[in-house]
Amino acid sequence: MALIQLYTRYNRVWIPDEEHVWKSAEILRDYHYGDDILQLLLEDGTEFKYTVDSSPPQLPPLRNPDILVGENDLTALSYLHEPAVLHNLKVRFLESRIIYTYCGIILVALNPYKQLPIYGDAIIHAYSGQNMGDMDPHIFAVAEEAYKQMARNHRNQSIIISGESGAGKTVSARYAMRYFAVVSKSGSKTQVEDKVLASNPITEAIGNAKTIRNDNSSRFGKFTEISFDSRYRIIGANMRTYLLEKSRVVFQAYNERNYHIFYQMCACAHLPQFKALQLLSAEEFHYTGIGGDISIEGVDDRKSMEETQRTFSLLGLNEDFQSDVFKVLAAILHMGNVEIKSSGDDRSSISPSDTHLHIACDLLGVRADGLVRWLCNRRLVLVAETVVKPLHKDRAVNSRDALAKQIYAHLFDCIIKRINKALQVPGKQHAFIGVLDIYGFETFDINSFEQFCINYANEKLQQQFNLHVFKLEQEEYMKEDIPWTLIDFYDNQPVIDLIEAKMGILDLLDEECLFPQGTDQSWLQKLYNYLDSNPLFERPKLTNDTFVIQHFADKVEYHCRGFLEKNRDALYEELVEVMRGSQFPFLAKFFQEDEQNIPSIKGIKVKSARPGLKPANKQLRTSVGDKFCSSLALLMATLNATTPHYVRCIKPNDEKLPFEYHSGRVVQQLRACGVLETIRISAQSYPSRWTYYEFYSRYSVLMTNQEAGFNDKTQTCKYVLQRLIQDPNQYKFGRTKIFLRAGQVAFLEKLRLDRLREACITIQKHVRGWIQRKKYLRLRHAAITIQQYTRGKKMIRKAVSAANLKQGWAAVLIQRYWRGFRIRKVYETVRLATITIQAFTRGWLARKSYAKMVEEHKALVLQKYARAWLARRRFNAMRRLVHQVQLSYRVQQLRKKNEEQSKENRGLVERLTSLASSHSQAMERLQALETKLEKSINQKASLEAREKKVKEDASLKMTSLQGKIDGLIIERQKIENNFEASSKEQREKFDKVKMNLLEEKETQTRLRKIAENNLEMQRQHHEKELGSLKEEMRRLKDERVGLQMKLDEDGRVNTDLQDQVAQLTKHVKVIPELRKDLSNLHNQKNTIDRKMKQQSEEARAKLTEISRLLAGSVVEEEVLVGLTAYKSEKTYEAEDLLAAFDGLEKATRTLERHRKEQKAIYETHVERLTMKADYLQNENSRLQNLFTEKNNLTENIRQEVCRLSSENSVIPELKVQISELQRQKKGSEVLIEEQKKELAEKSEEIKNVLQKKIEEEYSKRRHFEEQAEVLEEDKKELQGKIKDLQEDNDHLSRQLQMDRDAKNRLRLEVTQLSSENIDFEEQLHQKDQWIKKLENQIISLETAQKVKKTPSSASPKDYLGMLEYKKEDQSKLIQNLILDLKPKGVAVNMIPVLPAYILFMCVRHADYLNDEEKLRSLMNATISTVKKFTMAHQNDLVSLSFWLSNMYQLLNCLKQYSGDEEFSKQSTPRQVKNCLQNFDLSDHRQVVSDLAICIYHQFITAMERALTPAIVPGMLEHESLQGISSMKPTGFRKRSSKNSDDTEMFTVSFIIQRLSHFHTIMSQHSMEANLIKQVVKQLLFHIGATTVNSLLLRKDMCSCRKGMQIRCNISYLEEWLQEKELQSSHFIDTLKPLTQAAWLLQVSKCTDEDAKAIIEKCTELNTVQIAKILNSYTPIDGFEKRVASSFVRKVQSLRQDHDGSAQLMMDADYRFPVTFPFCPSSQALELLQVPNSLNLEFLNMI
Repeated sequence: MALIQLYTRYNRVWIPDEEHVWKSAEILRDYHYGDDILQLLLEDGTEFKYTVDSSPPQLPPLRNPDILVGENDLTALSYLHEPAVLHNLKVRFLESRIIYTYCGIILVALNPYKQLPIYGDAIIHAYSGQNMGDMDPHIFAVAEEAYKQMARNHRNQSIIISGESGAGKTVSARYAMRYFAVVSKSGSKTQVEDKVLASNPITEAIGNAKTIRNDNSSRFGKFTEISFDSRYRIIGANMRTYLLEKSRVVFQAYNERNYHIFYQMCACAHLPQFKALQLLSAEEFHYTGIGGDISIEGVDDRKSMEETQRTFSLLGLNEDFQSDVFKVLAAILHMGNVEIKSSGDDRSSISPSDTHLHIACDLLGVRADGLVRWLCNRRLVLVAETVVKPLHKDRAVNSRDALAKQIYAHLFDCIIKRINKALQVPGKQHAFIGVLDIYGFETFDINSFEQFCINYANEKLQQQFNLHVFKLEQEEYMKEDIPWTLIDFYDNQPVIDLIEAKMGILDLLDEECLFPQGTDQSWLQKLYNYLDSNPLFERPKLTNDTFVIQHFADKVEYHCRGFLEKNRDALYEELVEVMRGSQFPFLAKFFQEDEQNIPSIKGIKVKSARPGLKPANKQLRTSVGDKFCSSLALLMATLNATTPHYVRCIKPNDEKLPFEYHSGRVVQQLRACGVLETIRISAQSYPSRWTYYEFYSRYSVLMTNQEAGFNDKTQTCKYVLQRLIQDPNQYKFGRTKIFLRAGQVAFLEKLRLDRLREACITIQKHVRGWIQRKKYLRLRHAAITIQQYTRGKKMIRKAVSAANLKQGWAAVLIQRYWRGFRIRKVYETVRLATITIQAFTRGWLARKSYAKMVEEHKALVLQKYARAWLARRRFNAMRRLVHQVQLSYRVQQLRKKNEEQSKENRGLVERLTSLASSHSQAMERLQALETKLEKSINQKASLEAREKKVKEDASLKMTSLQGKIDGLIIERQKIENNFEASSKEQREKFDKVKMNLLEEKETQTRLRKIAENNLEMQRQHHEKELGSLKEEMRRLKDERVGLQMKLDEDGRVNTDLQDQVAQLTKHVKVIPELRKDLSNLHNQKNTIDRKMKQQSEEARAKLTEISRLLAGSVVEEEVLVGLTAYKSEKTYEAEDLLAAFDGLEKATRTLERHRKEQKAIYETHVERLTMKADYLQNENSRLQNLFTEKNNLTENIRQEVCRLSSENSVIPELKVQISELQRQKKGSEVLIEEQKKELAEKSEEIKNVLQKKIEEEYSKRRHFEEQAEVLEEDKKELQGKIKDLQEDNDHLSRQLQMDRDAKNRLRLEVTQLSSENIDFEEQLHQKDQWIKKLENQIISLETAQKVKKTPSSASPKDYLGMLEYKKEDQSKLIQNLILDLKPKGVAVNMIPVLPAYILFMCVRHADYLNDEEKLRSLMNATISTVKKFTMAHQNDLVSLSFWLSNMYQLLNCLKQYSGDEEFSKQSTPRQVKNCLQNFDLSDHRQVVSDLAICIYHQFITAMERALTPAIVPGMLEHESLQGISSMKPTGFRKRSSKNSDDTEMFTVSFIIQRLSHFHTIMSQHSMEANLIKQVVKQLLFHIGATTVNSLLLRKDMCSCRKGMQIRCNISYLEEWLQEKELQSSHFIDTLKPLTQAAWLLQVSKCTDEDAKAIIEKCTELNTVQIAKILNSYTPIDGFEKRVASSFVRKVQSLRQDHDGSAQLMMDADYRFPVTFPFCPSSQALELLQVPNSLNLEFLNMI
């Protein structure tokens, strides 16, 4: 649609106005092409005829729709022109009180001349990390964009801040640097961020001054480069300065001041550190009193001086340096008071007694006479001589002022250098952000050299800005695949060439400065001659001392007076020499000549842009203009190498009034700073740009039904736009956006408003018709009623007569009887029908009630079986858990047992092999004896001769031996008596031991019965196991019979050996010749006696060990002494051996008895196993029957459900239940199959274990039986041998010796076998103990599970609720229980707070031992380790929640068991008994409480960190109510931020999911309900505060519809609280600020009653927040109205009496005080068991 077609009735335009620049008017009649007049209606009600040029028509600019006014970005306006920009800024500034506005890439900042609460740290954190277009315009948003692009693109950035003096450039630069210092905290000890900020007060003190336009005007340009490292933290900064206004040191205009530092020093003149400077008040110094006004309203110079000194110290500039600076400054002030008098013609003089002269010279360290001489004289160097020329008073004053200016300039540069040095921190620079605080375009009544340089710098900056805008526009078109057409924009290169080109203004100025006699007029004449033909240079007609340059902003007339002097910056060489000779080194350095030129500046280490020292040679001096050009070129090179960001500061008025807007001044600055040029460039192409989604959402009301039905929104938008706008040149379709020319959005808005207006009219028409119809029907009914009564009265008057009365009476009687008859007939009919209906109804109701009862009965049946199934499922799950624990533990123990048994078996095999080898050796020895007997027969003949001699000796020897034997017999009787007494005692002790064993056996049987009960659920798979066990038993019995037969064979072999020995002895008896050889063998007998002595000693030791082992190591000491008291020479007699054999016989009987008992025990055990198998088989069959019944029942239920579903199809809930039951039935079938598999696997494992145990027990029993039989046979064999020895003792000593050897060998074997038997008994005893221990642990696990379900008052007798550990195991305890613990596994498989209980049980044991060191060490290690662990896992919600619950439980345990009455009221008697006895742990309780608070805050911080990114998108941006919101046009910033935003789309559902996740974590860790409530309250407050803060900073969100969205989202949070049963805690009250803000957006905001309602309702919002929301309220449609500023002021006046905070932002980081209320635990410490998975085997239960 062409733009001319939009000039229709009711549209509004802008027409020029002298006072307000532009004013609004409404079109009264449509404009047609060719009309000369445009009829308008002004806002004051008068009509105005606007004259229009006919060809081409120059129509006034159109006004934007009201919904577009007040936008954050000026590029979002449909009509982009000067009046639209001016009006939008005015509305935002005056009505919304918003000072920042985007204009494409520019941030326009209007100075409010008032302190606003929008620069706090909370605002900084709110803008940190946000996209630039998502928040309201702000200097922080520009700083964040620069910081983000630096980090993302790895490219240097720059922020260019420009504007007039007093526009707020310095403040904006200060806030930008403060933003970088806050968001990039390095945490280093150098405090570089504070130093960067501290440089501002110093530079403002020495470089800022009060002017007519600004109380703190920067009188120099400054470019600050802030350096960042690779982690984008500030590591330093560097400043470059430009064109310091030195003339202000010696002259100020009326009502202006010198630099602040002079007034600060004068205000502190009375302080001791300034006494030596002899300062006066500021009025008494010439340089500070010229302007007349020495004070600034609201500024305390004394406090400013303290701030300056503090920042000097912070930057590391010591007191000596400060003292030197103050001395120089004081000298300048005193120098200004030096009075120069005129003495004759062209002469001047200074009084030698001038006080200020001497003070200045003393401070500067120069001689007074030298200074006076060269102030009043000048040295001229001629060709032949040197002449000293006196100076006129005016020239002398200028010389003094020039010296003062030069000293101050050098001091300024020195301070800047020292600041740069202080801001440099060691470290490599990765990138930098430059902040340029530079003067804007200036034009005054009298413009001189300073304004010329300033405007020249602005020309260069404007050129760079135009190129950058042009580049961005081109990139936008190329990105969207839009054909790029060249845009005509203003190029100021000709102006720049006019100034800086060869033979330009600066070149001619430098040339004229080279001539000693050059003047301003001669230079101006050169300009006229050389530049008169340039169209941008003009020569005024009325004056001859000015020239005019056409700048990009405006024409500026410059006065040539002072140009040459200021460009030369001359100072007489004589004065320089005086300063060089100063005794003050600080000053002398200022005037030292540089040996070489200053090197070129590279990187960020740059020097001040102020001109340096002039060389002595005048021809080599560099002019100020030349140096300024070089510095400017360097600045432009730096800016071109960075990504620029622009801030344009605007002065809304010249009177410095808060929130006053003068359109003339504003538009002048807008033209000068390039904002309007940006608007013009954008307006030439397609300024309005919408995404397809925004266009579809906004203009869906213009779509037809067919278009609205398309699925492709992009194509739909194209169809709609092609239908609505016929001219295709008015729009372009990009890849993601629609590009519209100027005015097209306004046209679409007009169509949309017309459509909405038609819909409103239609709705109003039908509503009004309905109201009128109701009114008409009500009136009609009233008229009919009145007519009825009126006619009735008339009829009554006519009918009153006697005949009529009789007729009437008769008629009444007839009617009465007729009506009675008719009524009776009707009554009977109705009664019959009623009875019939009642009968059918009652039958129907009875059937219905019966069907309902049947349905309820079936439902109860279904519920019964479903609940039973659920209960069984829970029970099976718990049982599986217990079985897994039991099986894992038993498998470990059985593995250990198996390994031990295998070791024992290997030992037994080795022993059997040794016995076999010894047996073979005995056989070899018997064979050797036979050979010896044969040899003895051969020697028979030789021995017979000797026998006679020996016989007599032998008879004597035999008699002596017989006497010894008699003595031995007597001693034997004594020993037997003693042995019988001891044996009786041993029998009694044995009986006692037997009784104890029986008791233990009974306890063991009870424990085994309990274990059998625990194994009830495993009975169904043991039938096969029993069969295999029976077969195994039969096999074992067969093997036993075979082994018995082998033993019989071994017995027969032994009897054969004994027969052979007997035959040998008989054979020896037959040989009487052996008696003759006895005398010859006497010597051999002695040797044999010695051997027998040794063997008897060994036998005695063995007998002692056997007796001790058999008697249980309780034989009386005197008995043992009696057994061993005999002399060694008598130990080989037969009585001794008999006594030993009697002891062996008793030991054998004991072993036999023990074997029989063991056999009986094993048989009973086998019987029990058989019974268990039978029981398990029966239980298995029963479970199978139950399963079949359940299947049948399920089938019946399915059939019944099918029938019910067919009969009751109107009940969808029952269908849902049926499907759920079917799903549960399938799940139960799968679960039963899994349980079958698990039971089969477990039964197989149990079968293997039982089979191994039975095999082990049978092998042991066979071994014992074999040993017993061997002992019996040995006993018989030994008894037979003893009898033979007694018969043949008198006549066969050699044979006795042989028999004794054999007996000794047998005795050794018997001893070995008996010791092995005892070892086996000990091993059996140990295994029985292991079995008891395992059974006890199983019982404890079962009881612990029962206690979890039903707390029991009874506590076990075995444990005291304490855990013992060694001190050296403390580190392992801490490592395994805290550092290596997996919270998730503990929460699922154990008690979540089990670590707290374990730690407290260890504390109880330390208290029980009264070991203070151990207790303190444990508590300190626990607290420090938990703190270290939580600090290392600050983002792990599970770990933080887990340890918060455990520390809270530990704190409760320390309180509950402390013994205090207030904590013991709800404890059980056993818990009271278990209280701590020796130590008061109140101090440790406080430390644990502090640690819990610390963990709580870490937990809250972690949850907020996870939740914060979703709060604003979910609560504000997401449209939970679809269809009530509509998009508005967006500007450049919003478009760019959306293009770069690829973040996840968050909704309120996501927030609720996160809250549910947090709640689940806390519930899994058994966190106390009160603590959970505190966490939820804190999170809801954070959600509300964050949402309110974002709402306050986002004008686009302040609308009525957005208030409805927020209220809907709050309702979702309320539903979540109800779901979690937290609604009773009033947590929703923490969202009251957000709720009230949403209500404020929806409520009417027009009348005084509305204002009062707002005051009464919005109690949680302060005045600043309410005013901000009202000012930011933005209508979405034309039917809504903006909030009038008068209404906002009315609300503010009503809120004056309310006390409250003046802060704009809520403190989202505020923490409610956390409390840990005491909550006693019902958990019995005695029932707790330490799982093996914790690897705490070193802990022992006490």
